[in-house]
Amino acid sequence: MDMIERGLTFVPPAQRVAGTARLACDSNGDRTRLRRLYQDGSAKIRMPAVSADPLEAVLINTAGGLTGGDRLGWEVDVGAGASATITTQACEKIYRAASDHAEVRVKLTVGAGGRIAWLPQETIVFDRSAFARRLDLELAAGAEALVLEATVFGRLAMGERAAHGSFHDRWRVSQDGALVHAEDFRIGPGIAAILGRSAVAGGAIAMATVLMISPRVETLLDPARGIIGGQGDASVWSVKKSGKLLARLFAEDGYQLRKRLVPLVELLNGRAGLPKLWSL
Repeated sequence: MDMIERGLTFVPPAQRVAGTARLACDSNGDRTRLRRLYQDGSAKIRMPAVSADPLEAVLINTAGGLTGGDRLGWEVDVGAGASATITTQACEKIYRAASDHAEVRVKLTVGAGGRIAWLPQETIVFDRSAFARRLDLELAAGAEALVLEATVFGRLAMGERAAHGSFHDRWRVSQDGALVHAEDFRIGPGIAAILGRSAVAGGAIAMATVLMISPRVETLLDPARGIIGGQGDASVWSVKKSGKLLARLFAEDGYQLRKRLVPLVELLNGRAGLPKLWSL
């Protein structure tokens, strides 16, 4: 096919990533069982064999990363009394965007007495990327949740620096019909300059937010603060006959951040511990 017309080179439009995956599980008395699994496009879900609850699911983006115009959607429905841990196969990479932005939408629903641990591995942000993520979590009365999102702006070990770009993370969490947590984090276009401010991150490029909704959070606050140390902190509130623990962590690189995230997740996730794919 002749790609030259009237002296101009024709460049076909780039193919964009599009994927949606949905998982639903229920308790049948002694174990949590898969009820429904749907996969479309680049979004895939794999289920490692486990001998006891919680059910574990691994999210995979077969495109290997996201850039401008890419869209991914994940939906997880945990039934009453069921328990699930959700993680990712690897860190999600957000590459430079020529136009538009990459977008990820997450919708989590947990029935009465159910529990979800949303524990994806880190999001790695590259220079001049554009990314927006929305997380919506609906908990029934008596349901519990552990939610983690960790972000690394550039990979120092690879000589990479996320100096410019756009990053937006939006969370909305409700329990028994009432909003119990909301936040919007935005940074850009001068990412490195903003992170360098002493009132923001003091030059740290790796950060994480950990949210736990459970009546057990008060007993976990002091040991959580011991793990977090001086680079971050945690607080506890009472919400909807339950409790909320919110922790923020930051570090000079992704490895130093994960060194504290691993014991923190082990503490907060109780007997479920770390997902099998997590390691240092």
